[in-house]
Amino acid sequence: MAELCVAEDSSILPLPDYVSDDLVAALGLSAIAAWTALTLRGGLRPGEHVLVLGASGTVGQVGVQAARLLGAGRVTAACRDARGRARATELGADAVADLTADDTDTLTERLAEAAGGRVDLVLDPVWGMPAEAALRVLSAHGRLVNLGSSAAPLAALGSATLRSGTLSVLGYTNNALSHDQKAEALAEILRHATAGQLTADRETLPLARAAEGWSRCGKAPYRRAVLIP
Repeated sequence: MAELCVAEDSSILPLPDYVSDDLVAALGLSAIAAWTALTLRGGLRPGEHVLVLGASGTVGQVGVQAARLLGAGRVTAACRDARGRARATELGADAVADLTADDTDTLTERLAEAAGGRVDLVLDPVWGMPAEAALRVLSAHGRLVNLGSSAAPLAALGSATLRSGTLSVLGYTNNALSHDQKAEALAEILRHATAGQLTADRETLPLARAAEGWSRCGKAPYRRAVLIP
């Protein structure tokens, strides 16, 4: 941990007065990833139906809210954690699905039922079996945007599934964004946060408890640890 750091002017963005520092820190690059994966990479259009995998994590939480703010006609959230599914409903999901299963067929049935027969865009920070199931429920010309592999590093992509639906599987990374694109996305995110329309579950910890906060990353109840000097 450093007391000072060097940053280019283009990497600095003034923060609004009415957003807490801990919320900005919790949103950060995770929110940028969710927002731009839906917009720049996924090309979300108003009225489309969105499926958010890994909805209990920060990317997933923001993804649910962002999809709603961007005009999605229906938002379905999916994750393993029961509390995460309940939280996704509070954050605006129309339906939720349990990703706890040992086979792709079961996951496919759950996602299809929750999504109500239509999925145009999948936000996928998990990959693995959940992504395989999501591809099966994608509607014709649907897109899956992958930005992580918390479930598994590999997924089986059936040629027939891709071809029959004319589906698109798209990779995403924040590293591909320019400084201006990151700044524009964060400014839009913070505008909604200022209006109370976008948030992220978080806890604040002193620097002395950094190891404790790190050890809880990726575990229920999935709160982003924000270190306070």
